[in-house]
Amino acid sequence: MEVDLPEIVAEVTAQFQRYEQALVSNDVAVLDELFRNDARTLRYGIGENLYGYSEIAAFRAGRSPAGLIRRTARTVITTYGRDTAVASTLFYRDSAPGRVGRQMQTWVRFPEGWRIVAAHVSVIDEPQGRAA
Repeated sequence: MEVDLPEIVAEVTAQFQRYEQALVSNDVAVLDELFRNDARTLRYGIGENLYGYSEIAAFRAGRSPAGLIRRTARTVITTYGRDTAVASTLFYRDSAPGRVGRQMQTWVRFPEGWRIVAAHVSVIDEPQGRAA
């Protein structure tokens, strides 16, 4: 298996950036598109555990568009072969000083394109001496 093929890293990076832009602008249609429409798709959020595409879509539809702006840091995208990737990033919000968010997504290439099949989002106190 080839890890981090440059063209595959570029493809997933573009989709990750598309996701990030949709997230901060509350583009629910794009967010829904980028999650795999499947009952096995998971998203563990800061305050919710979502099982299946329908729960994820319902969460997005009901989420407030306020306070979504954030900045990311230390993003790492690792690809495994041509069809699987993991995207990890830290994120910071001005509304939460001293806190750091962590986000991991598993991406898989399907006939319709790259889709997130699992995601985890959490927020912790910023470790001492580790700010981005």
